[in-house]
Amino acid sequence: MGKKDKPKKISAKKERYSKFRKEKPSSLTVAMPDLSEQQAMEKRQDEQRISMFWRSYRRPPEKFVSERKAKSKR
Repeated sequence: MGKKDKPKKISAKKERYSKFRKEKPSSLTVAMPDLSEQQAMEKRQDEQRISMFWRSYRRPPEKFVSERKAKSKR
């Protein structure tokens, strides 16, 4: 009782809209545009400002209130 080899049925809708499907490349290549001297300098300064911010930024401690303490304060 094996399967019979019959051709796979293609739906009419798929066939009709297949012409609109485009082949998608498997890997995208992203090339950054060349920056002018002014733009490169601005980018470098921005990166320095950001790194200085993260170096000196201290996150405030998380406010943790346990359920037990919250109940006792009511």
